[in-house]
Amino acid sequence: MTTAAADAPVAAVQHDRRITLALFAAGLTTFASMYSAQALLPSLSAAFGATPAHAALAVSLTTGLLAVAIIPVSTLSDRFGRTRVMQVSAVTTAAIGLLLPFAPTLESLLVGRAIQGVAVAGVPAVAMTYLAEEIGASGLGAAMGVYVAGTSVGGLAGRLIPAVTLEAASWRWAAAAVAAAAAVCTLWFLRALPESRGFSPRPLGIRGLATDLAGHLRHRTLLPLFALAFVLAGGFTAVYNFLGYRLTRTPFELSEAAAGSVFIMYLAGTIAATVAGRLADRLGRSRVVGAAIATMAAGLALTLPDRLPAILLGVLLCTAGFFAAHAVASGWVGAAAQGNRAAASSLYVFAYYAGNSVIGGGAGLAYGHHGWPGVAMYVSTLVFLAAALATWLHITARSRSTVDAAAFLR
Repeated sequence: MTTAAADAPVAAVQHDRRITLALFAAGLTTFASMYSAQALLPSLSAAFGATPAHAALAVSLTTGLLAVAIIPVSTLSDRFGRTRVMQVSAVTTAAIGLLLPFAPTLESLLVGRAIQGVAVAGVPAVAMTYLAEEIGASGLGAAMGVYVAGTSVGGLAGRLIPAVTLEAASWRWAAAAVAAAAAVCTLWFLRALPESRGFSPRPLGIRGLATDLAGHLRHRTLLPLFALAFVLAGGFTAVYNFLGYRLTRTPFELSEAAAGSVFIMYLAGTIAATVAGRLADRLGRSRVVGAAIATMAAGLALTLPDRLPAILLGVLLCTAGFFAAHAVASGWVGAAAQGNRAAASSLYVFAYYAGNSVIGGGAGLAYGHHGWPGVAMYVSTLVFLAAALATWLHITARSRSTVDAAAFLR
């Protein structure tokens, strides 16, 4: 064996590791920017005299516009390349984030957050496809788990940095602090990201894209995965959108910094996403998704009593269950898609952020009328729907395995 041949596997491992670390950094910067307003919601209500539902638009507008931009941005990546689209997205998002602390009114802040939602779309729209094209099938689950872990750490940083800053400064300084951190992570991402090796440019064909999207929506595995992303992302966002309001009011009356420190529970998502990706490669995706949803349901039940230890444990379980399910489902999309993987990934991400925006924002009505029990009942309904979808996916996976085994025996 020649030296070059012997070094080839080592180079491949190093290349895959570089990709994984770069996408971890991408998850950090985009999710820190995307959810930085969530810890600020009580402060925004106080500063601008806004209701919780109105202030929550600072989160739902960003995720809603992101959802709208997902498919167009994914189409652009087919023509101009995955890495270029992700790089432009990360830089633009960071630049807008640095301007937001200077917003004079809540309305101008909401406009800026909406524009940031369009800008940030490039990374989540392309990341899953980029990984599926660049990483071998045997390592895709683990790589996707690391990327999702990066998004969970980014979500944690985006909430925790402003929450801690609020202890000593206004929401403007808190927003500036997380924007600066996101800018640093963007520089890390730009330096670490290698060029695509598995990418081949495709023409910008609207008719071909429509055909691909329609085919994915008829797929027996992909459609329930899209629906699963919609309901779980919406329910999870609802929990975190209004948890701060609950903890800063009677009977807990925690400070904003103390309430914001609850976001450290996102570390459970970091660990769960990484572990779930590996378990899915060994035990099967449908089993891991089902266990993750059951974990989320148990956690939600624990948040009902007005006992802080139970609430904290419940949020921990909700977070771990959600990120485990998301890590496995997102990797499943890339594996199940036939043909245009970018279109399949973009539909998944669209469903994820549409649920995040529509369902997560809609929980404000439940909170306004019935407080936390209303939010818990609202999210419980979504978790029940997710369990039904997971059952369908399990049945479909088993039936497909049976068909494949019968075909092999022939």
